[in-house]
Amino acid sequence: MNTTMKRRVLGDVAWYAAVIAISLVTVLPLVWTLLTSFKPAGEILSGGMDFLPRTWTFDNYVTVWQSVPFGRYFLNSTILALAGVVCNVFLGSLAGYAFAKLKFRGAKAFFAMLLASMMVPSIVTMIPTFLVLRKFPLVGGNSILGEGGSGFINSYMAVILPGAVGAFAIFMMKQFFETIPDSYAEAARLDGASEFRIFTRIYLPLAKPGMAVLAILTFQSGWNNFMWPLIVLSDPKMMTVQVGLASFMNDYETDYGPLMAGTVISMIPVLVVFLVCQRYIIEGVSHVGNK
Repeated sequence: MNTTMKRRVLGDVAWYAAVIAISLVTVLPLVWTLLTSFKPAGEILSGGMDFLPRTWTFDNYVTVWQSVPFGRYFLNSTILALAGVVCNVFLGSLAGYAFAKLKFRGAKAFFAMLLASMMVPSIVTMIPTFLVLRKFPLVGGNSILGEGGSGFINSYMAVILPGAVGAFAIFMMKQFFETIPDSYAEAARLDGASEFRIFTRIYLPLAKPGMAVLAILTFQSGWNNFMWPLIVLSDPKMMTVQVGLASFMNDYETDYGPLMAGTVISMIPVLVVFLVCQRYIIEGVSHVGNK
């Protein structure tokens, strides 16, 4: 075997070894979480990092559904995640189409401001956003001056409105619409079609791969959202799955078994969405990449 062949073989071995090592580091915590959810409490606390349970039990999954209103948490997360998908896909597509296909004064400046907003950490805007929702006039018992009530706090709208359309959604859909020829819109305008009709009847159907990718990413983000629902939803009946999981932890102890079981259950919707829609992700990304 010559030197070049040896180097190629060593390179391939090093590549596969690195890929396997990274895969193990990524997958092992998930496997540990899954197996821990089937361990009794005594074994979790005394077994260290033992992977396989010595005694298999489903008690942790039963405890999750009986000790807290996990079904209600699940419903809240589903409503908020789906509402975020609908708002981001439609409004993001609408704004993305405007930036991509319409010519108006200040378009470049507005888009630059939009991109700049993506660089601002969300933690910076949490307090101002909370105050706006809390002081919103004529909502939640507030007066015209925004006093006397709770505004949108402790309602679905407290989570839906701030994330109704994100800068990333607009940016992504703009990039996608730019890959679709302008000639379609020009022909439709000659036939007397309105701009909104052109958007809904021509460009929106052609943007299905991009919309699918945006919907999947938005659903994942909304489902896994923890910090903002924790801040604006103090009513136990309004809690989401991610916030509800924190009820298994307190200052003195952590109930690891139900916590791991709840974590496994909370991962199922996102995994199902990715498995069912993975072809749309590949199609959408490749479409934008071929621009």
